[in-house]
Amino acid sequence: MRVLLDENMPHQLRAHLPGHEVSTAVYVGFGGFKNGELLKAAEDAGYDVLLTGDLSLEYQQNLTGRKIAIVSLSANSWRIVQNHIPAIAGAIGTAQSGSFSRVDCGKYKPSKKPRDPAQH
Repeated sequence: MRVLLDENMPHQLRAHLPGHEVSTAVYVGFGGFKNGELLKAAEDAGYDVLLTGDLSLEYQQNLTGRKIAIVSLSANSWRIVQNHIPAIAGAIGTAQSGSFSRVDCGKYKPSKKPRDPAQH
């Protein structure tokens, strides 16, 4: 499958999705495109799947009749996403034209270290 990584996705994913042709939106000249414009450009360029961290795409875009599938991740931090590569690859592998699927990777939670009162 030809997979397009949205601007908000970690580029490291490219190397971890063997068997797929993976490009980034910026690399192919789609940087800064809005959602509908990005979907049309990706379809016109022959991409099968858009991998994004934009959870609102499901509600913003009508996917009926679309040639491209959308796989949305709940997080876009490489530290989190890298632990969910098998689930992401599975969602890409089963994606169908006009479908939307979500992969729950959890969310980024900054560590809550106790503050040193002497520093304030």
